[in-house]
Amino acid sequence: MQPPTVAFTSAYDRVSRVLINEVYISSAIASSSKQISRPPDSKQYKALWDTGATGSVITQRVVHECGLKPIGITTVHHAKGTGTSPVYLASIFLPSGVCFPSLRVTEGELAGDVEVLIGMDIIGRGDFAISNRNGKTVFTFRMPSLERTDFVEQIRNTPKTTLVSPPHKVGRNDPCPCGSGKKYKKCCGR
Repeated sequence: MQPPTVAFTSAYDRVSRVLINEVYISSAIASSSKQISRPPDSKQYKALWDTGATGSVITQRVVHECGLKPIGITTVHHAKGTGTSPVYLASIFLPSGVCFPSLRVTEGELAGDVEVLIGMDIIGRGDFAISNRNGKTVFTFRMPSLERTDFVEQIRNTPKTTLVSPPHKVGRNDPCPCGSGKKYKKCCGR
């Protein structure tokens, strides 16, 4: 039986170079039921979406405030080189009921006021798309994946339309388009 489809969309009124939304974090929840409710003790944080990150990351603040206990240690590769970091099991609640009840997350440092980094361990479980139409960024995520998105195939299957170029503007000293042989300014351009 297919799990229920859940999705959310975040929009910006400009082109955005970062994708951020609010998420809730709590300790891991047993996922025996189909519909999982966000626990009242979960905490809200800003999350940055990063397709370049293999796994999701939380800060030490999240660990402390949510009372998470480490389940192991992992090797991490980051801009400053390689190191080790504790790993935790946490529940991550994205907007509109999108939930990951028991996800392995790594502790790490994040810039600015972001406390959670959403990596490919979450993004790869569904359909993720970004558009920047009319100078406004929209990103959307749905789970589970429902279709194969292929823009090349979409373009290939779109009927071709003929572009009509705007009419050439006749200059004052150009030959008159009526065919008289006179300059436009001395003929139809009067």
